[in-house]
Amino acid sequence: MDAKQLSARLATVGAFVPQGARVADIGSDHAYLPANLALNQRIEYGVAGEVVKGPFENAQHEIQKLHLTACLVARLADGLAAIQPADRIDTITIAGMGGPLIRHILAAKPAALVGVKRLVLQPNVGEATVREWLAANQFKITAERILAEDGHTYEVIVADKTATTIHYTATEQLFGPFLGLEKSPVFVAKWQRELERAQTAVAQMQQAKVAPTEHLAAAHAKIKLIEGVLADVGK
Repeated sequence: MDAKQLSARLATVGAFVPQGARVADIGSDHAYLPANLALNQRIEYGVAGEVVKGPFENAQHEIQKLHLTACLVARLADGLAAIQPADRIDTITIAGMGGPLIRHILAAKPAALVGVKRLVLQPNVGEATVREWLAANQFKITAERILAEDGHTYEVIVADKTATTIHYTATEQLFGPFLGLEKSPVFVAKWQRELERAQTAVAQMQQAKVAPTEHLAAAHAKIKLIEGVLADVGK
């Protein structure tokens, strides 16, 4: 993979960046995503943010190598601190991190979200906590994608700023308001695996001398939700 040929995962994230956007890619690594968008004249301006020196230097090198310094800048900063007011960022992409970390990054610097119209997020795990944060902060989920690549399953969540109050049910938070309705083969395979894991966890907890009541109840609730979503697959 490089800036000219993205992985299916990053290409899916990039597809949801609006034409002419001013984008900040947080945790950009080699800056492949914003560089690809710039090469294809999809964005007006981009920031590649990295908190680790090595990946930041990789991003700098990539931007210079591709002669994109006029429209792309790499910044060494923690999360949304990579964004400066003069950037006038309207779109943020965060891909390849855990959901709790994505949530922490978004919550840590509210001022950086002023003027941001779209978030394109790809959590590796913990998608439900991301959806919970989006609803609480008036970002409405407008699209979702699920894909399998190299033995991993990825979810991409697209959310747009809204003035209205948003509420997602427990089912929508866990499975996604779109993915839970579409029930694609990749989605079904993922949740069948998750069901088996939850059932195994319950069996282990029940064998303990002192059953962890709270965890057991949460696992049973999750199993019930998964079984409910999978019940009408193939009907």
